[in-house]
Amino acid sequence: MIAILLAAGFSRRFGDANKLMQPLADGRAMALVAAQNLVAAIPNTFVMIRPENIELAALLKEAGLQVLTCAEPKQSMAESLSMAIRLASEISEPTIGFVIALADMPYIRPETITAVANKLHTGANIVVPTYQQQRGHPVAFAAKYKDELQNAQGDEGARSLIKHYQSEVQLLACDDAGILADIDTPEDL
Repeated sequence: MIAILLAAGFSRRFGDANKLMQPLADGRAMALVAAQNLVAAIPNTFVMIRPENIELAALLKEAGLQVLTCAEPKQSMAESLSMAIRLASEISEPTIGFVIALADMPYIRPETITAVANKLHTGANIVVPTYQQQRGHPVAFAAKYKDELQNAQGDEGARSLIKHYQSEVQLLACDDAGILADIDTPEDL
């Protein structure tokens, strides 16, 4: 199982500050909390960041993640995901699949991530967690979708695969509101 934390966005709605380095109530950086929750559930975790984000790279490497960088200055979410899938697969063969999480969603509990991953272990093809019937993150894909994930384009990322393979999607109801809580603006903190 491979987990990928996407942290290469530009966070334009957040303003000039580095959104992913913003401290949460406990003082830890937002991306660090998301990373620690992900690596607690899936030790084989990679993070995709922009190369200039040196402080974030060091912080996440210290947390146990394998750091990947995308050099494209205007890379879309799908291109970032595509590159992460390709690079992570070169380092670690995805025999079961991928769990894809976002660095601006620090409130997802490790046990929720584990439950999503376990659905792949039991034969699911695509897993999407839900809270009160709303779809959230992280999303998991069986290894058979590797090529399609590597070829994702545009701003939808993996969403287009979920739409295309709707009959393959297994919804996983959980009691974790964190699967819906992303931080896009300073007010969201």
